[in-house]
Amino acid sequence: MAKYLGPKHKLCRRLGSCIWGDPTCPSIRRPFGAGQHGQNIRRKLSVYGAQLQDKQKIRMHYGLLERQMRKTFKEAQRMGGVTGANLLMLLESRLDCVVYRLGFAPTIAAARQLVNHGHILVDGKKADIPSMRVMPGMTVSIRERSRKIPMIVELAEHPPAAMPEYLQREAKSFEGRMTALPNAETIPFKADTAGVIGFYSR
Repeated sequence: MAKYLGPKHKLCRRLGSCIWGDPTCPSIRRPFGAGQHGQNIRRKLSVYGAQLQDKQKIRMHYGLLERQMRKTFKEAQRMGGVTGANLLMLLESRLDCVVYRLGFAPTIAAARQLVNHGHILVDGKKADIPSMRVMPGMTVSIRERSRKIPMIVELAEHPPAAMPEYLQREAKSFEGRMTALPNAETIPFKADTAGVIGFYSR
């Protein structure tokens, strides 16, 4: 499967802001494209350009390919209600994102790898599909044999300080639960979904 393997903060500089919330991101000090001409080619964005940028920020944050992003958007439209809120709810409910938010991995990409390699259980059963949707009441845990992996042991010591309200995990625990559906107020990643709706509605 295709995936971006280059420097992730280079994407932040291209988009003009950090899309991972890292306070050390170079885009904070240099909010323009990388390279010797990056500062000189910054132009005022057209409506299409601004919508594309909003869509790319969300897609890059969750590590999706364009086809996956479009498919998720169409599902959000079919649900009825506010499409933008539905889109973020679906993205935050992905298993790889939940594993990351619970603090079992340092990044969404690392969480996806844990899922792909079979280290994650959902309600006690092996789950190796990163796009699997986690629902309220479901328990996400690290399988017994994987609880000795140094990275997991270190991260399991303490839950993230900024864990979303819709997730719950005790300190030194290898399992967590989703207690409610994510919504615009409780999702940590703040994104402008109006641009995404405009982009896909052309």
